[in-house]
Amino acid sequence: MSVSEHKTGRLYGVGLGPGDPALMTLRAVEVIAEADVVAYHSARHGRSIARSIAAEHLRADHIEEALVYPVTTETTDHPGGYRGAMEDFYTEAAARLAVHLDAGRTVAVLAEGDPLFYGSYMHMHKRLADRYPTEVIPGVTSVSAAAARLGTPLAEGEEVLTILPGTLPEEELTARLAATDAAVVMKLGRTFPAVRRAFENSGRLPEAHYVERATMAGERTDDLAAVDADSVPYFAVAVLPSRIDAPRPERAPESGEVAVVGTGPAGPLWLTPETRGVLAAADDLVGYTTYLDRVPVRPGQVRHGSDNKVESERAEFALDLARRGRRVAVVSGGDPGIFAMATAVLEVASQKQYADLPVRVLPGVTAANAAAARAGAPLGHDYATISLSDRLKPWEVIAERLRAAASADLVLALYNPGSRSRTWQVGKARDLLLEHRSPDTPVVLGRDVGGPTESVRTVRLADLDPADVDMRTILLVGSSQTRWEQRGDGQQIVWTPRRYPED
Repeated sequence: MSVSEHKTGRLYGVGLGPGDPALMTLRAVEVIAEADVVAYHSARHGRSIARSIAAEHLRADHIEEALVYPVTTETTDHPGGYRGAMEDFYTEAAARLAVHLDAGRTVAVLAEGDPLFYGSYMHMHKRLADRYPTEVIPGVTSVSAAAARLGTPLAEGEEVLTILPGTLPEEELTARLAATDAAVVMKLGRTFPAVRRAFENSGRLPEAHYVERATMAGERTDDLAAVDADSVPYFAVAVLPSRIDAPRPERAPESGEVAVVGTGPAGPLWLTPETRGVLAAADDLVGYTTYLDRVPVRPGQVRHGSDNKVESERAEFALDLARRGRRVAVVSGGDPGIFAMATAVLEVASQKQYADLPVRVLPGVTAANAAAARAGAPLGHDYATISLSDRLKPWEVIAERLRAAASADLVLALYNPGSRSRTWQVGKARDLLLEHRSPDTPVVLGRDVGGPTESVRTVRLADLDPADVDMRTILLVGSSQTRWEQRGDGQQIVWTPRRYPED
């Protein structure tokens, strides 16, 4: 037989399941029985969990390859550090297995759980699968085993399940836990204190469960909050199960709260992780119906929609719900503190009967920031934000502020420029600004930014047509320094330099 016709062995990545040998698949047992070589990873103490799971299926004539990690959590003097030491180890281990495969032997690499789910086998797979016939045998993961041991649904319906390694930075864990419906955090052990703080800081600790060595000897389940950090092994997970039909804890009236949240200018892409978490955890959602429609419907939540012109009544209603022990999210568009619901809620909350009720405001992406980002960077220097609506303040005040900001050469973000009942303010503002600005001053018209009918375009101040502006439009008026150019790719960009000329 020529070298080119030489038949190599076959590589198998064999998933063994979470620990109980009875949870190995029939195919996993078949592959181990057919294999010439059985390989498994272990720490330097030499004990391999993978080998112990498959022990009853190993034969005396199996060639065993123990792939012993050079380091686990300790430091190393390798010039490439921990990552360099592990890369060299995986390369050397793959080379050892390649010798058997080149000799025509079948190699089964054992893996706890599933071979391609946070498993060491994948490092062999990436180095060998393109050179040898390969098959991966899936296994039951620790995630599925933990959910089964808890006896509670992990995710249901439209819920999102997030799998997180406990080795992530604590702030990243906190943000992801706050934003998701259900989650499993793996790789605990020494990471447990930071993981627990992330659950607490995200407000999810009361919902969290702990599962240790699922299906193995020494299995343990508990509430995450009750676990002593010194007792947590690596083979443990933290679980946030499905919220659907989960019992909501009874709360005393004094435990209610109001959170005023900003949904940004449009849909879910503009929500912050903190806002996602608060919206998901709320008992009641209160807001203008258009903004409530941006929030996913969740079982068990009560939604209270209303017209856009009853802000004080809406705020009082939300605060009264919270006085009864409800967690209330008041939903606002954009940022709730900019011409939106935060002011109305705080104004009502200043009354004596609400003095002890917790109220917090969560920021959102503003319409001005969203439109500016689409246009380039027109807000790159000092700017003023002014509402053109004369519903809550007289036009004389608006005109005076426009003159002051224009004479100071500030970029202007003009909110509420027009509506069905207000059609003349844009023209008045344009004429007033032309007293202080060049007719060529760029004006960005951002309409429905982030929405399905988004439109962002730039016109000269002198060409600003009130007919092009409605209640869903924001105007960004440049200063004397603002630049407006067409790039080679056809994109129009507007920006205001950060350096202002000294003269």
